[in-house]
Formats: sequence, C-alpha cells, structure tokens
Amino acid sequence: MDYVAAAVFAVVYLAMMLGGIPWTALDRAGVALLGAIALVATRRISAQAAWKAVDVPTVALLFGLMVVSAQLRLSGFYTYIGRRLARMGVSPATLLALLIAVAGLLSALLANDIVCLAITPVLIDGCAQRQLNPVPFLLGLACAANVGSAATLIGNPQNMLIGQTLNLSFTRYLFIALPPVAAGFIVVWAVITRSVAGRWTGRACGTQGVENGLNGWQVVKGLSVVTLLVLAFLFTSWPRDVLALCAAGVLLSSRRMASRDILNLVDWDVLILFIGLFIVNRVIETSGMLPGALKLIEAAGVHLESLPWLFGLTVFLSNLVSNVPAVMLLLKVAPNPSTGPLLALASTFAGNLLLFGSIANIIVVEQASRRGVYISWKKHASIGVPVTLATLALAAGWLWVQMR
Repeated sequence: MDYVAAAVFAVVYLAMMLGGIPWTALDRAGVALLGAIALVATRRISAQAAWKAVDVPTVALLFGLMVVSAQLRLSGFYTYIGRRLARMGVSPATLLALLIAVAGLLSALLANDIVCLAITPVLIDGCAQRQLNPVPFLLGLACAANVGSAATLIGNPQNMLIGQTLNLSFTRYLFIALPPVAAGFIVVWAVITRSVAGRWTGRACGTQGVENGLNGWQVVKGLSVVTLLVLAFLFTSWPRDVLALCAAGVLLSSRRMASRDILNLVDWDVLILFIGLFIVNRVIETSGMLPGALKLIEAAGVHLESLPWLFGLTVFLSNLVSNVPAVMLLLKVAPNPSTGPLLALASTFAGNLLLFGSIANIIVVEQASRRGVYISWKKHASIGVPVTLATLALAAGWLWVQMR
C-alpha cells in the first residue's frame, strides 16, 4: 500500500465529511486542491498525468452553465421572479406551491445554488411585507431547489458529472427523472403545510435593498440562450460541454455587462473542488487501493452490482462526504450507464436530509441569518428528514418500475 497516497485520500475525504479542516480556514475546495498538490509534489502522479486526470468536458460544462446562470442573476431576472411571487395576492399555501414550482423549474435548468442565492433575500422581504413567517417558505425554496435540480443532467454538479462520464442521453434521463421529481414537489408542499398547520404569520424582518433592477434586454438575451441551449440538449447529439461554452461566450460578449462582473459570480470553489478530486481519485485508482477497498466491501456482504445496495450506499455517502465526492467515488466502482439515473436521483434527493447535505441548504440558511431569520438544524431536519425519506422512496419505486 502507498501510505502517502492513502493518507492524502483519508485527509481529503475526512475534510469532505467535516466541511473543511477544523481550526483552519480550509474549506472542501481548498483541501481538495492541497491534496492534489501534495500528490504531485510527492511524485505520486506527474503534473502531466494530473492534468489528464481532470475530466475537462465536465468542468467545461459546469463552467459554461455557471456563466449562463450568473448572467441571469446579474440582469435582475431572479430578483424579479422573487418579487413577483412575493407580491401575488394568493393564500400562503398557494404562494408556497408557486414558490416550489418556480424554484424547482429554475433549478432544473440553471445552477440551483445561484437560484437560492438570488431569491432568498427577496423572499424574506416579501414575507416581511405580508407579515408572513419566512421560515416555511425558505425551507420550501431549499427543498424544491434540491428536488428540482434532479430533473435534468444540468441541474446540479453531480448530475453534470454523471451525464458526462456515462454519456447519458439528456432526453432519456429527463423522461426517467421527471415523474419522481414532480411527485417530490408535492411531497415538499405537503410536508411543510402539515408542519405549519395554518400558522403562517410571523414577525416581520427589516427589509434591505436587494440586487440590481431588471435589465430587460439582458434578461431576454439570457433566456433566449437558455432556451436554445436546452433545445440543443434535447434534440441534437452535439457535445453538451461545447454547447455550454458557446452559450457562455455569447453572454460574455456584451457592450454593457462587463465580463468581469459575470465571472465574479461563477462558483470557482466548486470548479476547484472538481479538479482536486479528479486528481486525488485518479491516484487512488491507479495505486491499486480502490480494487482492494472493493474486495473488502464485497467481503462484508455489500455487492455494488446490486442496485438496492448501490442506492443505499449513494444515499449514505452523499450525507457523509457530500454528493459530489460521493458520486465521483461511486462512478469509479459502478461505471454502468444503467446506474446513471439511480446515482443522480439518490445523491440529489439525499441532499435534503441534513442542513449541510447540500450547498443550496447552506446558502438559504446563511443568507437568511444575515437578514435576522435563523433556521436551526433541528428545524431543517423536521422538514428535511420526512421530505428525503418520501422522495427517496418514490425514486426507488419508480426506478424499480423502470427496470421491470
């Protein structure tokens, strides 16, 4: 056994589990990058091999779609949608249903973390104006963003990775994922309304100015590019990464919206996390430690060729080390296109279980705390646990029907 490589792997994935290294300012992305640097520095992998280990099409797809979503945020699109929702003269329960539907749809086509980042402050202001307790709506936003992002192969980073690695059909995956996702929206609404039990009012939080005003031309430009991009994904076999980069190039070419402003909204941490983990996982794969680990797992009676075992392990690892690292590992041991929808649905739906299970949850909670709205992990769990258990059951049942 290569003890240096094993030690780096252990430290990196322990940091994935803890969210970083305690008593330091290192987060997941920083640790993944340092792990990759350590492996290159100790000659466990050459610099050339490290570059080759990075799945460039996946990183390119992720970057291109981040640019598209960032342009729409900068144009004021998300703020406009949030304000329109908050000002609608409907009952609180209906408002929650509309919020879940809109957040879920946007998260299926655009980066769900940016959707949560942009809509959260506007939603809090809208609830304050209507004297509504914002917590149920914020939890609805986070849960819907997670569930909705499972609907497509571009809804979240792990789905992009799965789609690119296994070369999955965008259209076929959409038809498989859409029923459990649609049912998941109903579950989110039902769980939250039941927990509220008609008590929708709450203290008003101080409102603040949010985001820029609406730039109509930039919104039209951005939505047109998104529409053409999705149509190309659905009806052509052109490489998704190239299409996403072309879309990003079109949106960066602007006379009024500075490219640096758009690029400042790109989630560089996630891109660095991907690059670092690609390199760390390649060393583990080539060192022989991965086959050895698989033999130990099989000796314990866990057979990953069995889909129920793979489903359960995906859910467990997604909550242990976060869904992106979990999917990266599982794609090495279960590189079968037929398992793609299982990995995507299980890893994404599992994100609602705990507060730190997904970036969307963390963004909503942190943005809310800056506005004086505090959501404890217990409060999140009271919604997240039943939502996760119900949506995972729906996904497992639907996948079983598909296999039959």
